[in-house]
Amino acid sequence: MTDTGGPTSIKAFEERLLEVSENLPKRLRQCADYVAANKDRIAVSTVAEMAEGAGVQPSAFMRFCQILGFSGFSEMQKLFRDSFVGGWPDYSTRLHHLREKAEGSPTALLAEFVEAGRTSLEGLLKTIDPQMLEMAVETLAKAQMIHIIGMRRSFPVASYMAYALEKMNVPAMLHSAVGKLENHHAIRPGDVLLAITFSPYSAETIDLVEQVSGRGIPVVAVTDTIVSPLRKFNALTLSVSEVDFGAFRSLSATLCLAITLSVAVGTARQDN
Repeated sequence: MTDTGGPTSIKAFEERLLEVSENLPKRLRQCADYVAANKDRIAVSTVAEMAEGAGVQPSAFMRFCQILGFSGFSEMQKLFRDSFVGGWPDYSTRLHHLREKAEGSPTALLAEFVEAGRTSLEGLLKTIDPQMLEMAVETLAKAQMIHIIGMRRSFPVASYMAYALEKMNVPAMLHSAVGKLENHHAIRPGDVLLAITFSPYSAETIDLVEQVSGRGIPVVAVTDTIVSPLRKFNALTLSVSEVDFGAFRSLSATLCLAITLSVAVGTARQDN
């Protein structure tokens, strides 16, 4: 690294990104959100590709890199290439070639989704903080009632956890907002809220987390990026990063974490 004062590790990069993201103007905030959700692309993309993904001009993306402390995109990219040398999955290149060759057959799609899922599952061990996972399980296991919310892409995960916990006789309530009905008054002292949301974040989920945390009720959050708004509410945060295929992002790692939480909580309650 040069002496521009840029982050010298991925952890320092994440801390710096979190530090600056809240006060950025709209275009630069778009850069922060895109980078946070697509760190896997930094090492293999051009500045033009990153800018296009963020919906900004390359000059704006370069300005964003400088705000983070880098001399430009190349220096930021070098940090990620050095950190993941020898094991970085070049998804951008492979997806580009797949489209060029028109290999979008069901078999080719299956292979790509399997590969994306495999990489997401392997990455889960790197993004989950073991101590945070232990604390989350302990908090959920002690709850009188576990309230679960997850909208849109997160809904399959939320509904699966509600099903799994019910099968293990763990009191759980799924908040689905069907018919615009609000159930936040059902959340009482002694309960815990389990909130699941990914970029672009569900406003309903964020609003419920804000209401509940303001009442002093514990929140366990399953989310993706380090700039996720759920991190502002003192939630016990479990980070999941899913490798996407084109515009589609699977739930392989998220569902793996969901079943881990469910079984761990069910086991802990039986032990107690």
